[in-house]
Amino acid sequence: MTRAREDSHLVFDRVAEAYDAARPEYPEGLYVALEELSGRGLEGARVLDVGAGTGISTRGLLDRGARPVAVDRGGRMLSRLRARTACEALLADGNALPFRDGVADLVTYAQAWHWLDPVLSIAEAVRVLTPEGAVAGWWNSVDAGKADWLAACQVRLADSCEGYTGPALPGWSMPPIADAMGEAGLQVGETWVHWTRGVLLDDFLTDLRSHSYVATLAPEAADEVMSREGAELGKVFPDGRMTVPMRVYLAVGRKVPGGGG
Repeated sequence: MTRAREDSHLVFDRVAEAYDAARPEYPEGLYVALEELSGRGLEGARVLDVGAGTGISTRGLLDRGARPVAVDRGGRMLSRLRARTACEALLADGNALPFRDGVADLVTYAQAWHWLDPVLSIAEAVRVLTPEGAVAGWWNSVDAGKADWLAACQVRLADSCEGYTGPALPGWSMPPIADAMGEAGLQVGETWVHWTRGVLLDDFLTDLRSHSYVATLAPEAADEVMSREGAELGKVFPDGRMTVPMRVYLAVGRKVPGGGG
């Protein structure tokens, strides 16, 4: 999933409505794993949710008693977040966080860290953490190895979308956030959370439109991809009700007591 950093706020602002409408929430197991690997509960935790987008992760944190502040570079994305989420939201860059030192128990990146500078972003996260704080990054992705139809869908997307990143690419992997955390002196833990998503075909297609590799296509090309995928997936799910195998990769870096991180 590694890729050169782009003006992601411009890409995602163009598809903010689709992103907000159809991107999946995160499973309960993710938040359980986050508490375990970070060594603290979310109840009452001061969290900076960097790259918060339309607030999917922010609302998940709020629902579990955390006190998040949402940070994103996309004005339209944040507008969607503010309309649905009762928390502070700031238009800011994750490479230069507008917070003083030592204010956060957790800094989180949900589907976002790969758009940031790998060194600057983690250094900023470490700066704003309390001495017992932790950095966490996670990515929700389809588990293409669990279903032939899903693997075929990913191959078609890779063939049609020049900017595609995903399991159909040879050597594809999750962003190297664990390495960046370790290089910053953090104590790193990693895990995978597997889950199953029930979703309507129309919503699945809207979700696809919100991915950067589709959002950067010309409108006519994006429409063609969606029309084809609708036809192909409709053969597998003629009633329009899909069951999609999913997995979440989570990496957490904790400050080491007495260490430099």
